[in-house]
Amino acid sequence: MEQQTGAGAVLAGRYRLVEPIGSGGMGKVWRAHDELLHRTVAVKELTAGLYVAQADREVLHARTQKEARAAARIQHPAVVVVHDVLEHDDRPWIVMEYIDGPSLADAAKAAGRIEPAEAARIGLHVLGALRAAHAVGVLHRDVKPGNVLLAKDGRVLLTDFGIAAIEGDSSITRTGEIVGSIDYLAPERVTGGTPGTSSDLWSLGATLYTAVEARSPFRRTSPISSLQAVVNDEPPALRQAGALGPVITALLRKDPGERPSAQETERMLIEAMEGRHPKAAQAYVPTRAVTSEELADAAEETAPEAAPAPVPAPDQVRTAALPEQPRPAAEPAGGWIKRAAVVALVAALVGGGAVFGVLKFTAEDAGDGATDKNASAPDRQDGVDEDAPPAGYTEVVDPLAGFTLFVPEGWTRKANGDQIDYTPDDGKHFIRIASDPTPDYQDPYAHLLDLEKQVQKRTDYKKVRLNQNTFRDSTRAALWDFTWTEKQTHPGPRRAKEQMYVAPDGTEYAVYISSPVSDWATTEQQFDVVLSGWKPPAKP
Repeated sequence: MEQQTGAGAVLAGRYRLVEPIGSGGMGKVWRAHDELLHRTVAVKELTAGLYVAQADREVLHARTQKEARAAARIQHPAVVVVHDVLEHDDRPWIVMEYIDGPSLADAAKAAGRIEPAEAARIGLHVLGALRAAHAVGVLHRDVKPGNVLLAKDGRVLLTDFGIAAIEGDSSITRTGEIVGSIDYLAPERVTGGTPGTSSDLWSLGATLYTAVEARSPFRRTSPISSLQAVVNDEPPALRQAGALGPVITALLRKDPGERPSAQETERMLIEAMEGRHPKAAQAYVPTRAVTSEELADAAEETAPEAAPAPVPAPDQVRTAALPEQPRPAAEPAGGWIKRAAVVALVAALVGGGAVFGVLKFTAEDAGDGATDKNASAPDRQDGVDEDAPPAGYTEVVDPLAGFTLFVPEGWTRKANGDQIDYTPDDGKHFIRIASDPTPDYQDPYAHLLDLEKQVQKRTDYKKVRLNQNTFRDSTRAALWDFTWTEKQTHPGPRRAKEQMYVAPDGTEYAVYISSPVSDWATTEQQFDVVLSGWKPPAKP
């Protein structure tokens, strides 16, 4: 095999490579000089083909050819023009329009963030390119900040149609293969569904989120956890998006059918660019329970000159048609419960001693419904201690373990091996707390995955949710929610929820709740309150 072509080389007798200006997993992009037409061009080199088997090289070459054909079908000022495709060193090269300016990814990194009005303007140009592509049957499938170029003359261009899907073209990806930047893939692509035009719009929403918030909404510590976040997690709450926030929220709906159309998105982006909150975005955002603080924030954002909204009573949570902002970095304490619930279930199935030895802590049953104090704790009145429990609950400082949590009135403490339960009816409904100062697992998610495998072997387990999350500012956290049929002490269909996380001192905590499925709505609300009052033991 010939050596990789370097600076100074001339391709096809006319394109002289000057310097590399970008690189990625598939190849490298060069600034080059077209000696025939005396102009600067960009040349994409497929370096990946140098290091793979012949069969894989043919697939990569086919993708490159497909990229050129896809781009050539699209006539739009916001799409980078492809000038030529050629073979050199037994691999294909693409000669493209040269854009003098950074990518959106580089611009956001350099500036710290992109202002919402400017991000909306950029989004409008990218949307125009996508609409032109969709009109000729091309899906981009890799919209991300690195593929949006910002020319110094103000133009915005979309590039890299390398994994585009062309209507009527045979697929060149393999069965089970996912291509694209994983934290910008639409959920339906991750789960094996058929992508459509709304999939590109979802990726546009994730791209705009990254631009204004200076972080990818679904990027996690590993590819698998990032894919799980795309499917299961809502993005962290938008803090700097301004009028663009509702548009991003609408585009990031998990269900493709619940996202706005390209035409509707265009209208909303125009309004956001002008600093007006798009009213149409409201139709794509579900209603949910919100706190008085959120109501006040929304009122201030949408009507800054209006009088403040009245604050509801401590035990009230109002329902309003506000955009469903992703939960703040902390996820409901229910995640802990999931973990505890699963551990408890394994203990009940295979014997507490054996499970304790492997997992360090277990839970006999699992229940759902706790929320982090930083997420959606019950509202408080002015003048009322925000750390006080809501009506019907008591703040408990465990006399031995030292942790703090809110417990429903009438629930009593019961030691359960290395765990501590609170129950009103001898375990039919219960909260369980477990801790491990020297966890055996790298992170709570790995712990729960292992536990899930054990449970699956022994019961009619059904997963509702199992994913990594952030809890109490710890990214080493995971949430588990599941159902099963209990055959022993309290027989019948049950559900549990567990939040597990690692505290700053390295201790792994699990908060778990469980109840019969018939009582789950109440149990989940209880869990939210329990978690809102959670505090690990004070340091000595």
